[in-house]
Amino acid sequence: MTPGTTRPIAPGTPRKARRGFRGLTVQAWFLLALILMGVVAAIAASVGTNALDRTERANIHLVDDIAPARAEAFQLKAALLDQETGVRGYLLTGDTELLEPYYRGVATEERSRDRLDELMGEEKGPAADLAAVEEAAEGWRSEFAEPAIAARKEGPVDAPAAGKTAFDRVRSSLDVQHTRLIDERAKWRDELTEARKHQDFSLALILATFLAAAVGLAVLIHFAVGRPLTAVRRASQRVADGEFQHHIPLHGPADLQALAESVEAMRVRVVADLDASQRNEAALHQQAADLEEQRVELERSNAELEQFAYVASHDLQEPLRKVASFCQLLEKRYGEELDDRGKQYIGFAVDGAKRMQILINDLLTFSRVGRLHDSNETVPLDDSFDRAVRDLSVAIADSGASIDKKAELPSVQGDPTLFTMLWQNLIGNAVKFRSPDRVPHIEVTAAPDEQEGFWRFAVTDNGIGIPAEFADKVFVIFQRLHSRDSYSGTGIGLSLCKKIIEHSGGRIWVDTDHTEGTRIVFTLPVDAPSEEPAADATALPSPVTEPAPEGSAP
Repeated sequence: MTPGTTRPIAPGTPRKARRGFRGLTVQAWFLLALILMGVVAAIAASVGTNALDRTERANIHLVDDIAPARAEAFQLKAALLDQETGVRGYLLTGDTELLEPYYRGVATEERSRDRLDELMGEEKGPAADLAAVEEAAEGWRSEFAEPAIAARKEGPVDAPAAGKTAFDRVRSSLDVQHTRLIDERAKWRDELTEARKHQDFSLALILATFLAAAVGLAVLIHFAVGRPLTAVRRASQRVADGEFQHHIPLHGPADLQALAESVEAMRVRVVADLDASQRNEAALHQQAADLEEQRVELERSNAELEQFAYVASHDLQEPLRKVASFCQLLEKRYGEELDDRGKQYIGFAVDGAKRMQILINDLLTFSRVGRLHDSNETVPLDDSFDRAVRDLSVAIADSGASIDKKAELPSVQGDPTLFTMLWQNLIGNAVKFRSPDRVPHIEVTAAPDEQEGFWRFAVTDNGIGIPAEFADKVFVIFQRLHSRDSYSGTGIGLSLCKKIIEHSGGRIWVDTDHTEGTRIVFTLPVDAPSEEPAADATALPSPVTEPAPEGSAP
């Protein structure tokens, strides 16, 4: 064992339990780091929240309380000065208009007092200063202003020194209040400054915490995930390059070691599977040779089937012709000596031979669909339809049938002979199985099918119809629903149509919802090529016998 490698782990070997921090998974390491970061972040957030709250309270108090209170204090001082000026002017001149500043000042004083009480009522110092100012103002008015105004109304008076002394007390109270408000503003400004410092420190602490956490996570990812994964990747690449005997090292957290063990087990399994595949390669070569032999045998069997078709079309029919001919000669030469029963037996023999000949021809035609008639070209269905109608012109004329083609038929890919046989059987059946109570009427329609890429065709007649329980049976070869005395034929018509349609890539069925006669519905692909020919190009040629119209029956 070379240095730097570990002992390989066989598949299914249980891992030893890991304890301590080395037993933690990558997820556990990340969770531990996130928990520590969350605790530090929570502490920093709590400190920051307190700092923000402190800053907000100081700022609100300065803006919403102290600043308006100082403004109202100035208003209060101006109102008291207006009162003193008005009283002094009235006492000197006796002009009552000079009392207007006095009364206006009293009203302003009352408003300012109420506003100051609202703003600073909860502060003991400013509230006491406001009470002292009001007490001094009331004393000045009651001791000097009101008595002096009343005395001046009687005549000139001298302003006593008591008035000046009383208003000096008012001035002194106003100065104390002004000083108090300045001190309050300075105190709360210091509080705001301190709160902002605390806030900046908290934000810096949060930022440092997150930076430290980011660095810690980066280091953790490198040592706990990056390096072990790099080792596993390099070892796996060496195995992928063809060094299948190189072992996968086990390093890092528990789950990465488990991953390395799984990769090592996979390497061992790959090595074992490679050995097995090399052993199976020879077996695959042998199977390929066997398949080639089977292909040759299948080609030989197909050739024998082609030969059988040739024999069925020629050699098997020759004895039947002889049987029919000699039976007819017997009837001609010894007809006078035979009774009616003998003539009937000879007629049965001749009829059976002819029907056997027709069955062979029909079966041969059925087997040739997709073999001899399998050209792939664009076929205008209107042409094949017209050709079939011309072939059936005698039967159509004898029955007086009318054929209504609702629209121009499309062109499809396929063999024109097969499509002519298709229309000949469908139209011929509609004419043959007509109702004795009405003149035959046949309707042919074509439209795009609900399934994309297909045409939908329908041949509808007003004949005797097909019961729903026989809708599938009529497409089985040689299946008849009535006796030969009622309708001639071998019962191969609709089965031949079914094989032609399915060979062309479509499907055919009886529309059982149509009860006034029979409706045969089939689909064909839009320009879809038919399947590959099943027969070899060297197939023996044989004459084609067109089947008599046959198929649907009640």
